[in-house]
Amino acid sequence: MHVPTPPPAAPLPGKWSLPPLEATGCLDYKPPFQPPQPLAFCPEYSAFGCCDGRRDAQLGARFQVLGSFLDPAGLQSCGRFLRDLVCQECSPYAAHLYDAEDVSSPVRALPGLCPAYCAAFWLRCRSVLSLLTEDPASLALEGDHARFCGALELGDPTYCYPAVLGSAVLSQGLGRVREGARGCLQLCLREVANALRNPVAMVHAGDGSHRFFVAEQRGCVWVFLANGSRAARPFLDLRAAVLTSPWAGDERGFLGLAFHPRFHATRTFYVYYSARAGPHETIRVSQFRVSAHDPNAADPRSERILLEVLEPASNHNGGQLLFGADELLYIFTGDGGRAGDPFGAFGNAQNKSSLLGKVLRIDVEPGPDGTPYRIPPDNPFVGVPGARPEVYAYGVRNMWRCSMDRGDPTSGAGHGRIFCGDVGQNKYEEVDIIAPGANYGWRAKEGFACYDQALCANASLDDVPPIFAYSHDLGRSVTGGYVYRGCQSPNLRGLYIFGDFMSGRLMSLREEAGSRRWHYKELCMGQGQTCAFPGLLNHHVPHIISFAEDEAGELYFLATAIPSAAVPAGILYQIVDPSRRASPGQCEISPVPVPIQGKLIPFRPTQKFITPAPPPAVTTSRPGTGLDSTGTAGPPSMPAPRPPQEAGHRPAKMGPRRWLGAKDPAWQLPPGTVRLVHRGAVPGRGRLEILVGGQWGTVCDDLFDGQAAAVVCRQLGYGEALRVARRAEFGQGAKLPILLDDVQCRGSERSLLECQSAPPEQHDCAHSEDVGVVCGHRVRQGLPRGRRGGHGL
Repeated sequence: MHVPTPPPAAPLPGKWSLPPLEATGCLDYKPPFQPPQPLAFCPEYSAFGCCDGRRDAQLGARFQVLGSFLDPAGLQSCGRFLRDLVCQECSPYAAHLYDAEDVSSPVRALPGLCPAYCAAFWLRCRSVLSLLTEDPASLALEGDHARFCGALELGDPTYCYPAVLGSAVLSQGLGRVREGARGCLQLCLREVANALRNPVAMVHAGDGSHRFFVAEQRGCVWVFLANGSRAARPFLDLRAAVLTSPWAGDERGFLGLAFHPRFHATRTFYVYYSARAGPHETIRVSQFRVSAHDPNAADPRSERILLEVLEPASNHNGGQLLFGADELLYIFTGDGGRAGDPFGAFGNAQNKSSLLGKVLRIDVEPGPDGTPYRIPPDNPFVGVPGARPEVYAYGVRNMWRCSMDRGDPTSGAGHGRIFCGDVGQNKYEEVDIIAPGANYGWRAKEGFACYDQALCANASLDDVPPIFAYSHDLGRSVTGGYVYRGCQSPNLRGLYIFGDFMSGRLMSLREEAGSRRWHYKELCMGQGQTCAFPGLLNHHVPHIISFAEDEAGELYFLATAIPSAAVPAGILYQIVDPSRRASPGQCEISPVPVPIQGKLIPFRPTQKFITPAPPPAVTTSRPGTGLDSTGTAGPPSMPAPRPPQEAGHRPAKMGPRRWLGAKDPAWQLPPGTVRLVHRGAVPGRGRLEILVGGQWGTVCDDLFDGQAAAVVCRQLGYGEALRVARRAEFGQGAKLPILLDDVQCRGSERSLLECQSAPPEQHDCAHSEDVGVVCGHRVRQGLPRGRRGGHGL
């Protein structure tokens, strides 16, 4: 069947000098994605958009239903209009077309149209409007072109349909990481944990549970479950043994944590911490076992000390532990402290008989002669006179945070590489890739530059240069990171992301294929409304302590507002790309259940998205006159040119916002509106249903408590929540989607959408768990009649 194409929209009157890089978004308040398979009904969005095959099929079925109301001539004339409008849910610009950028504002049932397109729609097919919306007001508009298009037009020629799809300005870089004004890559964050005391490490056990373990400098390790809740008791508490202080900047403490690569069988993990041995300070590497009775607790009596090294000073303590692809333990020590590695003729780092300033590599199995560990026979200095056999690489100053690249998930490229950030002295910070037997140059060199001129001129130095070094103009204490190999942010794959503790700067390196050259790109927080998705942040606290990777390969960093082991100012953030996500269902995980003993503390976020200040108003001439806004004579009236925008700032949409024909008869209800449904029609009680994304759905009872119920009851005008009804007590909403799960509220929120929860429509429950709420105005004993509460009840 041939369907004629509607006339194109009027030409854009003027274009922005730089692309408004925040123009994409979907109706589920998330970034667009690339569908895993081409779409059949809306194929124009197969490369990038907001629909997967399932949603595409649903839209195709809707089109068939709509088309069944038209005769062949009507379908010939209007079929293309219907298909175009239905398919805009798949557009990467759907959030803008439907005014769904903000969860607190109503969502349109139809995309906003451009004037020329709306005029053609009204001229040929105005009678089909009533098929597309349930709003009875639509019938009254069909005979009046001005009112009809006044309700359907978006009002801004940049963003209306179909102009938004044909704009080269908007489509520039579509789906790629957005660049800010200075060329930085714009990313967003999600708060994962808070109130941590100088969190120095986050690791996972690799046992399928998707738990993660966060270590604090003071000596506590906390376990977090896959749902974000934290065990109330520490997984490990070594505060009595760990040497540290509340002084800001103290480098001693609990510094490293690593789980055995076969943890599911060995139940062992390893720690690196500062300790006191008589009058001396040491660094200690020990093995612990998990309790036989509680998988979320270590056995504090199981400590087996593997290695203890005397520290001549209180700084440069190293602290990284990790297991390589060879399942051997790598230990990263500092040079012993003070400044310039002043120990001996050429310092600890260049002295292979010292364990300081080194990368050590050991087998954690006890030796046959009773030694606490074994020496791998292929260690590069085994049998070399005067060298410790544990040494794997040397010439390092104070490597702070190293990671093993898990490799490209398809090709395996990069697997097993170990990246480290090595903190510099006076001028330069560096990033290295560890190789057996390599000399990384300290104290002869700092970065690429000479530090000790005599050692630097030594022909036998044979040092390995860093892959990247930066001056103290960018930062003064590098924090090594990870190569991103996760699923949720496809644009970031292969990017090495790291930071700086002092400047709070986030940075990245990408390897040029086949050249071993690395290209630097600064990272920055999303500007304007780039991060204005539910649950995302556009800022972080300044001191970046460590980076981390969860069991699925997603990337995090730990930072603090106050660098003291005594102050609970640390936050764990997940890094998120707002420009593109993985397709729905692609990154699902199935955590192995872990028995829980004791209390769990639900996660409650403390950080908020910072709303950018509105741009200053631009004075323009009044149309049709030669006077400016002050009444001064000016040149003949012309449309005022739009001001150039910095990259990362989206021009505000102009014109009126109308929501004709929302998907519920109460078409102006905002997202987050709730209702209680009960066959008995008893006021104030029933199954909880919520409006999200233009559709009603149910809420699971997982984690839903009295504080969440209080938010619902307050929305409905009741004084308080009397109880939570679980297990579908008020019936199952079987014909509705399940929209929210794992809802946790403080009780002060205005709607459930402001509470912590799983992303909309992501759940692991059934309608048999639909939650209900009973609201009321409880009578308070002792108050005189007419003065109970604030309602005179």
